Amino acid sequence: MLLSLSGILLKKTRLFKTPVLVNYFSDWLYSEEIEELLKKKRISVGNRIKIEKGRQSYEGILMPRIELGDKNSIVLKLDNGYNIGIGFGKGVKLRKIGRGHSIIKLKEREKERGVRELIFDKKLPTIAILGAGGTVASKVDYRTGGVYASFSPEDIAMQIPELKKIANIKAEEIMRVMSEDLTLEHRKKIAHAVAKEMNSGVKGVIVTHGTDTLHYTAAALSFMLKNLSCPVAIVGAQRSSDRGSSDAVMNIACAANFVTNSDVAEVCTVMHGSIKDDYCLAIRGTKVRKMHTSRRDAFRPINELPIARIWAESNKIEIVNQNYRKRTKDRSKVKIDDKFEPKVALIKCYPGLDTEIFDFYIDKGYKGIVIEGTGLGHTPTLGAQSLLPKIEKAIAAGIPVVMTSQCLYGRVHPAVYHNLRELSKRGVIFLEDMLPEVAYIKLMWVLGHTKDLNKVREMMLKNIAGEISECTEPEAFLL
Repeated sequence: MLLSLSGILLKKTRLFKTPVLVNYFSDWLYSEEIEELLKKKRISVGNRIKIEKGRQSYEGILMPRIELGDKNSIVLKLDNGYNIGIGFGKGVKLRKIGRGHSIIKLKEREKERGVRELIFDKKLPTIAILGAGGTVASKVDYRTGGVYASFSPEDIAMQIPELKKIANIKAEEIMRVMSEDLTLEHRKKIAHAVAKEMNSGVKGVIVTHGTDTLHYTAAALSFMLKNLSCPVAIVGAQRSSDRGSSDAVMNIACAANFVTNSDVAEVCTVMHGSIKDDYCLAIRGTKVRKMHTSRRDAFRPINELPIARIWAESNKIEIVNQNYRKRTKDRSKVKIDDKFEPKVALIKCYPGLDTEIFDFYIDKGYKGIVIEGTGLGHTPTLGAQSLLPKIEKAIAAGIPVVMTSQCLYGRVHPAVYHNLRELSKRGVIFLEDMLPEVAYIKLMWVLGHTKDLNKVREMMLKNIAGEISECTEPEAFLL
């Protein structure tokens, strides 16, 4: 029997009780000497093996060599989730001690699509988990040694047993896209999937998502979803699920507790609140930003306190910020407002910025410009680097120009310095303490509804989804 799975040939023979992987990409094969030994020992990728080298011994799952790996090193996935390369040479002994994972079943699971439901207890509420590229329950990919997401409720329950005490699960993978590749249309699709589940009567919705652009999606959903009757928790993982230090399980468990047991009815992110496995933070979707490339507590609230802390051990939910939309008994139908104008630019101001960048966007027919200014909202206003003529040109062409700060914390203000007043005189809209990415998303949404400059100003300065704080919380700085 032959099965082709993502560049790997599975061959079932009389000699082998489990499938043998024959990789027809020769670049990924081990050295001829190792291949001969594996064949002799009847060991295939996916088997559990023991390797003895001198006084050291190692046990784990035999992995294929990754594309850039050493052909003379054997790759094992240890029980702690990490891969290890063991140099092959004289005196190295190999022994198969188990069949390991069923590769065919894993790949068949991967093909599952559609909404599936798992009932633990009919007395428990039901929540929906929607996969949008992040990893909830992951499995080893025997081709690369990485992991891939599996969205069957059974797999989610197996990875996160805490869910059995919290809620029943409806699970669906709605897309599988790296977060940096997500488009506006992808985010609209996520919004429609969330609304569909909410309108079906679930207690709450969890969206799993890649972390790099998670805050863009959180902002977009905050403007698109209207009449929310329960929480939407967007969850990611800074460490993949095959690593011992993964944050995925705790983030999902805390999110499930949050959407089931809190009285919040907003879009929030739910991620680690510290580098320890002690609590997660629920942060408003328009006040969150990824502030570190790899720390598990990378997502922080900006200019306001988080809405809640969710403690992992006790499942306690501690409300920190009382300013949030609450659940209501009236389960009004959730509506989607997904009118966006995609031709909006986000320009970071820096010393030496070529002013012709404005000409480019104007000539390309862009409908709005967000400036990420310095400090209180500064741009160069003197000499050849002055942006004032370009800003005038854009506004004269009916293109709104709005101002945010690359400082992130604090507010922009049009009246503190002379240069700021010059920008304000020309019609630049100063957006209080709104984050640049949120301003970018909001301006697209506003321009989807009106192109009138006066109306754009009015809507951009109106607090629609908690994107503008009435006053800045001093204790929120670097929280």
